Amino acid sequence: MSRIGKMPIEIPAGVKIEISGQDISVTGKKGSLSRTVRPEIGLKVEDNQILVSGGENDKKVNAFRGLTRSLIANMVIGVSEGFKKVLVIEGVGYRASASGKKLTLNVGYSNPVEFNLPENVSGNVDNNTTIVLESIDKEALGLTAAQIRAIRKPEPYKGKGIRYEGEYIQRKAGKTGAAAAV
Repeated sequence: MSRIGKMPIEIPAGVKIEISGQDISVTGKKGSLSRTVRPEIGLKVEDNQILVSGGENDKKVNAFRGLTRSLIANMVIGVSEGFKKVLVIEGVGYRASASGKKLTLNVGYSNPVEFNLPENVSGNVDNNTTIVLESIDKEALGLTAAQIRAIRKPEPYKGKGIRYEGEYIQRKAGKTGAAAAV
C-alpha cells in the first residue's frame, strides 16, 4: 500500500475544496486550481482533511493513489502559499531583464533571446543575474524554469550558463600546456 497515498492532506485556513465526481477544485487567497483525477481514485473531505482512497489490491492503482495525493497536496500549498524558483545566470556579459511577461536574456548568443512567460507564472529579475519565478501551479513553474535553463545550460569548464539556485555544477579540468604540446 502506498505510504504517501495513505497520509491525509491537511486543509489550511482560508482554503476551500470542492469535489464533484472525479473533479477537484481548490481555491485559496492566491487563486484557484482544478484537476481531474483517475476514475479508480476516490476523494473525500473529512475533519478538515482530504482523504485519497483506492488501489488497496492493485499495485498500479496504488501508485496512482500516491501520485494523486502529491498533486492535490501541491495544489493546496500553491493556493495558500505559492511556489518560487530562482535561476542564477553566470558568465561575463551574461544578463537578463524583464518587462511585463517577457524575459530578455543575453547569454552569449549573437542576439538576445526573448522568452515569454506563461500566464500563470510571474517573473522578475534581480541584479541582472537572478531570475525569480513565482506561481501557484508547481508543474507550470518547474516546466518554465526548465525551459529557461535549457536556453543556455551551465557548461562544466567555466560554469557559464543558467542554473538553479543551489545547483552544483561539477567542474572539469581544461587542457594543460604539457598535454597539448605532445
